[in-house]
Amino acid sequence: MKRIIGLILAAALAGALAVASQAGTGASSSRTRALHVTKECTSTYHGMPGEYCTIKTSNLGAIPAESKVFYFGAATADGLDSDLALYAGPGNVALGHVVLSFATATGVITFRGGTGDFRKFRARADVTYDQGQDRWHWDGTYRFRGNGH
Repeated sequence: MKRIIGLILAAALAGALAVASQAGTGASSSRTRALHVTKECTSTYHGMPGEYCTIKTSNLGAIPAESKVFYFGAATADGLDSDLALYAGPGNVALGHVVLSFATATGVITFRGGTGDFRKFRARADVTYDQGQDRWHWDGTYRFRGNGH
């Protein structure tokens, strides 16, 4: 009888440890991390809906170089306030929004989910323009909510 009770307690303890271990994994997968991206727009974006910019560098593996950022709204003389889609390969699209001021060459970009690798993606970054490199920079944070990234 003592042996059966001991086995039941051991099984219960092992189950509790497994649940605690999985809870820890979920918590760490939604941890916020730094996001740094550069993109160029001069050759393919002229302010019209449907045009795109090209990612040149990224510290996030889910956003490889040559990914495309498509803008759904038109730019005005003052700036851009548009929904967008970041296409990172077949089935992997992040959905977001950007607000830019052309007077200050600054803005904010946010992402809220998408498809494939970006299903539970969240990000917010400040946008700045580097005239010397003719590149736009995103510097902020990202996280994947509970899907193991």
